[in-house]
Amino acid sequence: MGKLYVVGTPIGNLGDISPRALETLESVDFIAAEDTRVTLKLLNRFEIKKEMISYYEHNKGLKGDIIIDRILKGETCALVSDAGMPAISDPGEDLVRVAHEMGVQVESVPGPTAVATALSISGFSTGRFCFEGFLSVNKLSRKEHLEEIKNEKRTMVFYEAPHKLLSTLKDMLNILGNREIALVKELTKIHEDVFITTFEDAIKHYEAEPPKGEFVLIIKGATEEKAEYTLADAVRIAKGLMEKGESASVSAKEAAKITGIKKGDVYKEILN
Repeated sequence: MGKLYVVGTPIGNLGDISPRALETLESVDFIAAEDTRVTLKLLNRFEIKKEMISYYEHNKGLKGDIIIDRILKGETCALVSDAGMPAISDPGEDLVRVAHEMGVQVESVPGPTAVATALSISGFSTGRFCFEGFLSVNKLSRKEHLEEIKNEKRTMVFYEAPHKLLSTLKDMLNILGNREIALVKELTKIHEDVFITTFEDAIKHYEAEPPKGEFVLIIKGATEEKAEYTLADAVRIAKGLMEKGESASVSAKEAAKITGIKKGDVYKEILN
């Protein structure tokens, strides 16, 4: 039995390819490429001649079976996407899953990925984040997706194409509210740019200057809304505690802790 290599390729600058990735591309029997024309440019740049088989969203069922069959017969295959790590928001995930199901060994040859690269230069919180991939082109599905994550507190990462950027930003503003966003485009290329702004200002900017390039959108998570308490609320909480047997002092202290109202003010009111 052969092996499937999942090979990361540059997301822009060809100088980012690793020696191990080049060695793997040179050594395998064939390459499964999302777009053979794109991969051919990479292979030509490094003078690698290798058989390629196209594997993308609309032929993955048929071509996936052919690729797995060849691996089961002893051949080695390198799976590549047009840019970055295959199988991340990419049809390659299906090939990897089937390979595991068929007992094929899958080995990673890591390389650049737009998610981590964009996060690293955004300045946003990265201790916890979630990757949401591409939003659907279907308006209803897109809005349903955004409704599902509107209370997400972690930093969120999306991919977006330039021709859909404005409609996506408008939907995000309507559903998520006017949050801070980092729009990272053309990673590792000549026109790489990080634009930190808000949804409202981003919409104004791109209405005046049509967007160009592929974007990674990094959005701040939802913040918890703190309830606004009045003195009357604090007194009601304190009296409730007193009815349960707490002293006036302890009740005032607990009510102050919950509401942010001064303990002394609560204490005076409950004694009146």
